[in-house]
Amino acid sequence: MAAFLMHLACLGLILLLLQAASAQRDDLSCLLKFKASIGDPEGHLMSWTNTTANARSICTWYGVTCYGNMAPPVYFIKLSGSRLNGSFPQGLKGCNALTRLDLSDNSFTGPIPTKLCSDLPNLVDLDLSRNKIQGSIPPNLAECKFMNDILLNNNELSGPIPEQIGYLNRLQRFDVSSNRLEGLIPSTFVDRQFENRSGFDASSFLNNTSLCGRPLRNKCKGAAAKGAGAGVIVGGAVGSAVAVLVIGAIIFCYVVRRSNKKTTTVMRDESKWAARIKVPKTVIVSMFEKPLVKIRLSDLMDATNGFSKDNIVASGRSGVVYRGDFPDGSVMAIKRLQGSVHNDRQFKAEMDTLGELHHRNLVPLLGYCMVGQERLLVYKHMPNGSLRYRLHDAFEKEPLDWKTRLKIAIGSSRGFAWLHHSCNPRIIHRNISSNCILLDEELEPRITDFGLARLMNPVDTHISTFVNGDFGDVGYVAPEYVRTLVATMRGDVYSFGVVLLELVTTQKPVDVLVDRDFKGSLVDWVGMLSSSGAMADALDSTLRGKGADEEMLQVLKIGWSCVNATARERPSMYEVSGLLRAVGQRYSFSDEYDEFPELLESERRDNKLIVSVA
Repeated sequence: MAAFLMHLACLGLILLLLQAASAQRDDLSCLLKFKASIGDPEGHLMSWTNTTANARSICTWYGVTCYGNMAPPVYFIKLSGSRLNGSFPQGLKGCNALTRLDLSDNSFTGPIPTKLCSDLPNLVDLDLSRNKIQGSIPPNLAECKFMNDILLNNNELSGPIPEQIGYLNRLQRFDVSSNRLEGLIPSTFVDRQFENRSGFDASSFLNNTSLCGRPLRNKCKGAAAKGAGAGVIVGGAVGSAVAVLVIGAIIFCYVVRRSNKKTTTVMRDESKWAARIKVPKTVIVSMFEKPLVKIRLSDLMDATNGFSKDNIVASGRSGVVYRGDFPDGSVMAIKRLQGSVHNDRQFKAEMDTLGELHHRNLVPLLGYCMVGQERLLVYKHMPNGSLRYRLHDAFEKEPLDWKTRLKIAIGSSRGFAWLHHSCNPRIIHRNISSNCILLDEELEPRITDFGLARLMNPVDTHISTFVNGDFGDVGYVAPEYVRTLVATMRGDVYSFGVVLLELVTTQKPVDVLVDRDFKGSLVDWVGMLSSSGAMADALDSTLRGKGADEEMLQVLKIGWSCVNATARERPSMYEVSGLLRAVGQRYSFSDEYDEFPELLESERRDNKLIVSVA
């Protein structure tokens, strides 16, 4: 039996190595085809040359970024302002792990390929602004279901804006200004009632002379309204019964077509599933602390307004989270799980295990509900949202001072260390980012989504889930995962290290806003400063000179040790927590007791790490 298992392990390793080699060949072929299909008058792509000796060298090519700048696959092509020309580049299908494509400020002509999303299924950011791209906007862009940014401004695009694209529930930036677009702006871009996202403002649509409707001030007239698919406006008297029948037929076809389009979009109406549940008053919600009155599914439906889209506060591959307001004034978060393959008995066993996990830095799981194939989790509501929201979206209105940031770093590290070292079995989070750290009333950090990896479909452990921004957002994923596809505690440490860098610098993991010529992630940027002896330049300028520069630098160095490219050189989460608590001693953030078990001597480093970051 042992020999058989050893044989399987060797076979698995061989398959992984073959997969990595295949990815390198595909990326190399993709980039060479890309280069051959375009004009490069200034020779920026001279480094893009065929190589058989070391396919990893493509990670050093101009405008190319790999995971950790170490080895393929390629996840970012940034060629902004390179004076490239010709039709839209060919060969991108081979770069199937690509998540970000920036071809802005060039002279590319159109059209945009209709197969772009099938060629690049994990695309997150697309920037084609300030080119000479022609033709219409492909409705197929709605198939890029992980898309965050679509920037098509300052081109020569014509025709209507496809309403399907407006259903992309992750879409945060959309800009088609300064084109030749026409017709009514679809309501899907104006009335966005999910993900806490408001509709796009007028700046996204300006300088399109034939574009009309909200949020622009110009009203649609005649053919413009027809061309946008807003319905048929009939003026004057109807001349005959035949005309009435024709008009009725047109309206009928339009309604059917519109309905079909909506059903084929990525974002489905999240409130419809609840309407299919029969007699919700008979379904009991299992609560870990028994309430005085039994809570039923109908109570959850009332609290969430029938699981309305208006109540959605978060969404991801693991599920959709709704805010529930109850008659007694309490607020809960109800998560509808997606992708669980467990039967009722297995699911109940998993829930009972998670329900026993109690720690002041975990979001409390209060209960769960099973009805048919639906799985609902009930959590305590965290009123201050996620760390990502407070750092990047609400920062100008409600900036976080250094003491609060250090408190968040220490508390979250304590929670992750408890999951790694005090749980039996130990829990690997696999999805650590500033989005999984929520903040309660006192801005105390609470970790969410712990243990959910065990509930997800095994298919979701594939690399694509780590590329698209769910189980391991781009910028947080440890470089070794791309090669091994194995989640580890040291991988969690890497992800948390990125969070620490994020806390100290207030920079996003991949969208580092420091220098137009800089190419790379937050880890790359801090590494560049470290190698030049200028690491202190990474500190958030709004916090410098306020008496905490040395503490900030210490936390930055702790974060830097966590993102070491070699997994075995990273500290354990227990050590990270101890180091952070040492930094925050003067604030009385430290525990009054040691909540961690005795660790093996091999997990300690004889204080070498403390010396290296002090």
